[in-house]
Amino acid sequence: MKPAAPAAPADAAGAPPKPSGLPLPSPSAGTNLVIADIVLRAAGGLLRDRLEKGLIVRSHGRDKADKLVGQRGLASSLALYGASRLARRSPLGLAVVAGVLAAKVFYDRGKRLEAKRRAGKTPPAAPLQTDES
Repeated sequence: MKPAAPAAPADAAGAPPKPSGLPLPSPSAGTNLVIADIVLRAAGGLLRDRLEKGLIVRSHGRDKADKLVGQRGLASSLALYGASRLARRSPLGLAVVAGVLAAKVFYDRGKRLEAKRRAGKTPPAAPLQTDES
């Protein structure tokens, strides 16, 4: 078994040695963590918005994509946040969210097929026949 690497020497004041690498904006680890969290969340949000718009633009056009992504309300944002948290927390939560999404896809497809069926196969209304003999 290899012996453990010797610990890096502390400076004269007893402070631990600084790790080598990129310089950090603050000497406080908590502040650096908050800064990193904000940057990552902002970058992730921008990337997510671009991806959502890109997916919608292909089938519905840029104007509708801007409207759908940009004007999302507080209730739908909270619902999406809750669903993503539930899906990330456990396999059961992921199964529930996936099942609800699958049901929504089937519901939307069924409505689209029903609308096509009504638009293409609706026979003209026949006059009412009365029996007057």
